[in-house]
Amino acid sequence: MLSQFSVLLSLYYKERPDFLYQSLASIFDQTAIPAEVVLVKDGPLTDELEKILLGYQQRCSSLKIVSLPQNQGLGRALNEGLKHCTYDIVARMDTDDIAKPDRFEKQLSFLETHPEIDVVGSWIDEFEGTIDNIFSVRKLPETPEDLFQYGKSRNPINHPAVMFRKSAVLRSGSYQHFPLFEDYYLWVRMLMNGSKFYNIQESLLYFRTSPDMFKRRGGLKYALTEIKLQYRFYTLGYISFCQMLKNDIVRTVVRLIPNSLRSVIYQKVLR
Repeated sequence: MLSQFSVLLSLYYKERPDFLYQSLASIFDQTAIPAEVVLVKDGPLTDELEKILLGYQQRCSSLKIVSLPQNQGLGRALNEGLKHCTYDIVARMDTDDIAKPDRFEKQLSFLETHPEIDVVGSWIDEFEGTIDNIFSVRKLPETPEDLFQYGKSRNPINHPAVMFRKSAVLRSGSYQHFPLFEDYYLWVRMLMNGSKFYNIQESLLYFRTSPDMFKRRGGLKYALTEIKLQYRFYTLGYISFCQMLKNDIVRTVVRLIPNSLRSVIYQKVLR
C-alpha cells in the first residue's frame, strides 16, 4: 500500500478558470489519489476562480484552502502552504498544468523504494493550447551525481513536476523569497545540505506555455535577477567564480536578445 501524501499549489488572480479546472481535474483523477490537496490563495481572486474552487470543495473534502489577504509571491505562498501539508511526502503542481494519470503513483513508488532520495522529478511535455499540441520535451539528467553537476549551469528539476520529502525541504530553509527562482534557489541549498535528487526518465506532466512565457524570460530586470542568483550560488560554495562568470555571460545574452530568437533557443537548443 502506498503512503499518504499531500499536493501543494499556489493560485493568484491572473490564472484562467478553465486552466485551473483542468489542473485540479488531473489531480483528482490519478491512479494514486492524494490524501489532501493544499491550495494557497495568494491574495484575492476573481469570482470565476472562486466559483471553481467552491465547486471542487463541495465535491472533494480533501481540498484544503489557505488564504493570504494580499499577494505575497510564489515563494512565500508555497512556504505558507507547506506549513499546512500534513504528510512528509509532498507533490507540487501549478494551477495551469495537467498531470498525467500515473504521475503521483510512479513518483511515490520511487520515493518509497529509494529512501535515500529526497527529491524526485520527471521530464515534462511543453504544449500550447491543448495537450495534443506538444512542441518540446524538457528532459533532465537522471542520477544524483549528474544532477548535482547539472545544477551548476541549469535548474536540475522541473518544479511543477516534483515530489519531495517535506522534512528535507524544511532542513534546508524551505522556500525563500527570491522572485522568479524560488525553486532553483531551494534545490541548490538542498544539494549543498546533502539531499539527493533523481529524475524519472519520462514525461509525467503537460506543462502549459505560450509565446508570452518566452517574453517574460527576457529583459534587463530578469538578467539582473539571474546575476544575483548566480552570485548567491557562488557565496554558498556551489559554483566557482569562473562558473559564475560563464553562467552570467550566457544567460545575459539569452535574456537580452529578441523574443523571437529566445523562443527558438528554448525550443530547439535547450530542449
